[in-house]
Order: sequence, then C-alpha cells, then structure tokens
Amino acid sequence: MKETRLGEFEEVILLLVGILGEEAYAFKIAEEYETQSGRATSIGATHSTLDRMEAKGFLKSEMGNATAERGGRRKRIFTITALGKRVLKESRDFRMSLWSQYPAFADKLNYLGAL
Repeated sequence: MKETRLGEFEEVILLLVGILGEEAYAFKIAEEYETQSGRATSIGATHSTLDRMEAKGFLKSEMGNATAERGGRRKRIFTITALGKRVLKESRDFRMSLWSQYPAFADKLNYLGAL
C-alpha cells in the first residue's frame, strides 16, 4: 500500500503546485515557497520532494514548451492528481479537527465554521 500521509514540507509544496497552476515547475515552486514561508529551500530538496510525491501518485508531470528565457530548455510542469487532492483534504480535515479540540482556539474555529 502506498504511503498517503503528508509531511509538512510535502503538504506546502503540494498546495503551492495547486496555487501556481500552469507555472508549477520546480524553480518557481521553490521561489514561491520562500516567498510564502519566509524560509529558504534548496532546488534539490524541491526536486526530490516533487519526484517523491509523483511516485506516490499525488502529482503528475509533463514537459512544457521550450522558452527563450531558459535557453531553449523545457520546464517540467506539475499538477495535482485526484489522489493528491484527496490526501490534501484529509490532511486539512485532520489538522482542523485537532485545532478545534485545542481550547485556546476551539471557540474561534467553531464560530468561523458556522459562517
């Protein structure tokens, strides 16, 4: 059986793939990670995470068109699969369940959920 849990970094990278859409290629994902999180990541860590999540079936990739800005090289564009979306939803639901049980935030989250 394939591993279907996400680590924190994997979860964020998977979300960024969804956010970036057609611009979801490794360099752009790493750049967006740093912008959104305020933390640095290496392109190697980004590549290995993308490859690992593709092997798990959470992502798929295809080669985009060559661009002059990349010296004629093509970009490998990632998209989230149906399994990837399901795993993201399960991760979100699990975290929200935990947050709603934490007394310091439970009332605020229950209020927001009622809106």
